[in-house]
Amino acid sequence: MAVKSSRPAMARDFWPRFEKIFTWGIISAQLLVTMVIGGALIIADVFSITDVAFLLTLFTVCFASLAVNLIAFYLITEPFKNVLNAIVHAAGEPTSTPLPNPNSTSYARIGFKKVLQTIYELSGKSESEEATDTKDTARRELLERALNSTTTGVAILNHNGKILYANAAAPIHVTPKGIEEFQLNFIHDKTLDQWLEECETHEVHAQYTWRRVSNKLPGEEGRRIFDIIASYQKGSSAEVVLTFIDYTDEYTPEEEELNFIAFAAHELRGPITVIRGYLDVLDDELSADLQNDQKELLARLTVSASRLSSYINNILNASRYDRRHLKVHLVEDTVADIYATIADDMQLRANSQQRLLDVQIPTNLPTVAADRGSIGEVLGNLIDNGIKYSHEGGTVHVTAETKGEFIEVSVRDEGIGMPGNVVSNLFHKFYRSHRSRETVAGTGIGLYICKAFVESHGGEISVRSAEGQGSTFTFSLPIYSTVADKLLSGDNANEDFIRKKEGWIKNHSMYRG
Repeated sequence: MAVKSSRPAMARDFWPRFEKIFTWGIISAQLLVTMVIGGALIIADVFSITDVAFLLTLFTVCFASLAVNLIAFYLITEPFKNVLNAIVHAAGEPTSTPLPNPNSTSYARIGFKKVLQTIYELSGKSESEEATDTKDTARRELLERALNSTTTGVAILNHNGKILYANAAAPIHVTPKGIEEFQLNFIHDKTLDQWLEECETHEVHAQYTWRRVSNKLPGEEGRRIFDIIASYQKGSSAEVVLTFIDYTDEYTPEEEELNFIAFAAHELRGPITVIRGYLDVLDDELSADLQNDQKELLARLTVSASRLSSYINNILNASRYDRRHLKVHLVEDTVADIYATIADDMQLRANSQQRLLDVQIPTNLPTVAADRGSIGEVLGNLIDNGIKYSHEGGTVHVTAETKGEFIEVSVRDEGIGMPGNVVSNLFHKFYRSHRSRETVAGTGIGLYICKAFVESHGGEISVRSAEGQGSTFTFSLPIYSTVADKLLSGDNANEDFIRKKEGWIKNHSMYRG
């Protein structure tokens, strides 16, 4: 006698049986109801059993009601069916039914997403994990207390940039709507949002560091200054981890020194202007009577006065930039005309340092949108750097050309060049390499201000350098015709079209800001 084999009942077998029973139940019930209604109508002598209209009406009502009941059944039981599917998958039973996706828009809308997530989370727990829940909770509480007692801020973000966790030291601001946001001023570099967008598009794992990022502007109460380290891991539950290292005590003295120096510089600018004026008068009136060595002395005095004036302007502009008060009015101008305003001064500086100056700026280039004083200062700083870091007898080359909707200006020297670790920090405030501090005088804010001025014009600045092979600084200015309408509508102010470019470092030999 053959023995009929049987297999253990599985969770996956429930739904097919349940669906079959209820479907036939609904059909049977609907047929019964239809027969009762038909009988009642015949007894009430409303219709005759042979009446075609009666049969047609009865069939239509039966079919429509049955369709509505079946549709309602499947819609109402859909979440129940998906719960069973999730349990089948969680139990590890073999099934061809796809795993319900908790991220479905419709599930999120009706609140069913949380149900599925809970099933998946519970299914992942083993008995040993259940036994250690209390210990894990205690560890998490200890970790949270430790993080909240440190002065280093820590924050965790998900793939949408939403803050999942932030300890007490993280610079968080809560909006009137109750939304947590970072309170940070990324005025010198790419913003956090820009970096995250770049990572989502191009990276799987990435790390980035910001230096001297404050939560408030200078002079505001409660100002803190951080170095920020960001770590990105695509697809992780904690996709972005931010660490905020509070260097307020280290950076504040430098900020206060700059404030004091800026005040002193403001007071010194008047006397320096007078001294330069008198030197120009002496040069004009006494040049015919002076000996060659006396002319050389007067030229050196003029160069030194000009350089001191440039330092003063850099300090004042750095202070304005930090407070976001660095605003310029852009007008139609040419690069050649802008350079002409500083040409004599640049030539004097080159001659006094025994350097050659080769300027090739075509006069037929398209006009640019520029503030003459600001761009003159950028050119002056870059050329002055080329002179200082060139070898004696070396040449500093200044060129300009059209690149798309911009005019690109380059200042190239044939001097000592720079290694990659120096290049990547050049445009940070107060940065000076050990070698330059020992051999060349300066404040460490000239390039910082060049970057500020170029960005305030909607352009970008970059540098290419190789140790022992010289350096090339390049900056761009928008062609006037491409921004004329925006400028005219904004009273020639630059606020409406500044393009804050994303900084990047490539091969440790080029920086773009």
